[in-house]
Amino acid sequence: MASTYAKPEVLVTTEWLASHLNDPKVRIIEIDVDRDSYAQGHIPGAVGWDWSRELGSALQRDIPSAAEFEALLSRSGVKPDDTLILYGDNNNWFAAFGFWLLKIYGHQDVRILDGGRKKWLAESRPLTQEAPAHAQTSYKTKGDRTPELRAFRDEVLKDLGQGKTSLVDVRSPAEFTGEIISPPGLPETAQRGGHIPGATSIPWGLACNEDGTFKNADDLKALYQGRGIAPEKPVIAYCRIGERSAHTWFVLSQLLGYSKVKNYDGSWTEWGNIVASPIEKGVVAPVR
Repeated sequence: MASTYAKPEVLVTTEWLASHLNDPKVRIIEIDVDRDSYAQGHIPGAVGWDWSRELGSALQRDIPSAAEFEALLSRSGVKPDDTLILYGDNNNWFAAFGFWLLKIYGHQDVRILDGGRKKWLAESRPLTQEAPAHAQTSYKTKGDRTPELRAFRDEVLKDLGQGKTSLVDVRSPAEFTGEIISPPGLPETAQRGGHIPGATSIPWGLACNEDGTFKNADDLKALYQGRGIAPEKPVIAYCRIGERSAHTWFVLSQLLGYSKVKNYDGSWTEWGNIVASPIEKGVVAPVR
């Protein structure tokens, strides 16, 4: 019998969302690197979050502070007991980052639209250019799970050579080997190419089907456990700026139920610029 996801409730289908567009307890949020796609047409009732401007601190390269995140949720009309449905382009890269942030700050019911914008458009489901008029709330975050869900440079450095933590590099093979520093068409954000020593290359896209949905639980288990990423061992995922690794964090922690998974959102933008930080180059590393 095929296994199911560890937390199947964190995904909704396009059919489910289409039947809940007018549910007052459901708040839909589109998250992308900017608001261009949102402005061209979005799911009715969805508010738009700009990843580059609203899901980072206004003063430094960091996640939003609790106060900044509370302000974003408040002006989006979100209440603590709302069901939040996140979606976006790139097979939900940025939606997964938003899910990670919402879990850091304690929102209970967060879900991702399986297949994201790609599947919604492929099925010719309704779009609108009208921004919803949700009443502003006074949202307050519930705690801070940063130590549990977010990895930092010093933590990664401390474990180098120890083998206590599995490092997963979710970038493309060409980024992993150091052939390129960033995906084609995107600005380089590091001075050196390569990967963190000991990391295993498992590109994020291998977790997705052609239609943008996530692969089934058995295929995902085979993908990660087949490359040595065991559920009983702590895992840190990284990419270039933290959004692709948030996607892998979501797969491992939510769909497969790994209990100790962190997203290193400093990722290669930080690591590739640290003076004297160790790196490896060359062919994709064998399974460890």
